[in-house]
Amino acid sequence: MDERERERSLVTLREELMMLYSQQTGGGIADNPAKAKLLRKQIARILTIRNEEK
Repeated sequence: MDERERERSLVTLREELMMLYSQQTGGGIADNPAKAKLLRKQIARILTIRNEEK
């Protein structure tokens, strides 16, 4: 995965996490409650790789 692909996936994951949080705060029930944790871990992995390359 090159840098551009990582940045695209980072943006996508962050958008998905924001939508999930907005659904939960709106009183909706999440389809998969563990999805937020999974998304946060994936974002952290991408950021770790990005910081290691610097």
